[in-house]
Amino acid sequence: MDRPIVNRNDRFIDLHLHLDGAVTPLIARRLGEMQGMALPEDELLEKQLCVPPECLSLNDFLRCFELPLTLLQTREALAECTKLVCKSLAEQGVVYAEIRFAPQLHCQRGMSQEDAVRAVLDGLESCPFDAGLILCCMRGRGNEKENAETLALTAKYLSAEGGAAAMDLAGAEALFPTRNYRELFENAADKGIPFTIHAGEADGADSIREAVNFGASRIGHGVRCFEDGALAELVREKGIPLEMCLTSNRQTHAVENMAEHPFMRYFSQGLKVTLNTDDPAIERTDIAAEYRYAEELFGIDGKQKRQLLENAVEAAFAGERVKARVRAELGLAAGGAVDG
Repeated sequence: MDRPIVNRNDRFIDLHLHLDGAVTPLIARRLGEMQGMALPEDELLEKQLCVPPECLSLNDFLRCFELPLTLLQTREALAECTKLVCKSLAEQGVVYAEIRFAPQLHCQRGMSQEDAVRAVLDGLESCPFDAGLILCCMRGRGNEKENAETLALTAKYLSAEGGAAAMDLAGAEALFPTRNYRELFENAADKGIPFTIHAGEADGADSIREAVNFGASRIGHGVRCFEDGALAELVREKGIPLEMCLTSNRQTHAVENMAEHPFMRYFSQGLKVTLNTDDPAIERTDIAAEYRYAEELFGIDGKQKRQLLENAVEAAFAGERVKARVRAELGLAAGGAVDG
């Protein structure tokens, strides 16, 4: 029998992880205690925070964000949540992560966006591994001012070695097309802010093309890139990494038949595929489980796993000193070679 690709002492990278989607029942209990907020009994709490093993609809998935956001409306709660998420990731073997959140969603009880950003950065200071923060703008109507403020905060706290690593655009992609955000990302490019954009998840290949044309350094998900062969080739030529999240794609129905997921097609065509969790607590997954899922679905082997990890190091919004440390932790050779 072949040796499984995931073992107890393995190390990983997670580049696409939402803070509010990483609130486990245990973390929720701690945040509730801090704020004097009564939470339901364990079984009901888990139902509120986690989708069932087979999520039936996108609405089932999205409702799981309601309680975490309620719990994350103070600086103390955001900082504590960040610390606890980082501690959990370290226990899972993560040696580098980029945690993202939308500061404009945490201003319901008097915090400013900057308060929220500083709180998460405070939490990251105690992270036991190298980590970066990605600030998410939100798709929507009437929040242009909030998105502009998120952009300004990304510029203010931008740092390749701790701090804000990049900017993102998240939210209802099919309702609020990527093309609507051209000016926002032109401003980001003018300020030298690197960015990733959720694209090609709930909308088609045109959404990815817009993100590429804006100058996106990475694409969040990108599962529908295959709909446009010329676009897929452009993404390959430019070396734009795809932040792929298998369990998330199944549960949100971004891909209806996982046997037809384009993950291996992209990998074999030379696109820079990375593997990530997205919302691990909501999905009841972790990064090691995602690699096991890739092995189950596609039969990826140890060499392919190492290439995925190398892709992730290259894709990281981090400085070269950080990348060198991460490669050493992962047992990858310097200069992009993958040890056999």
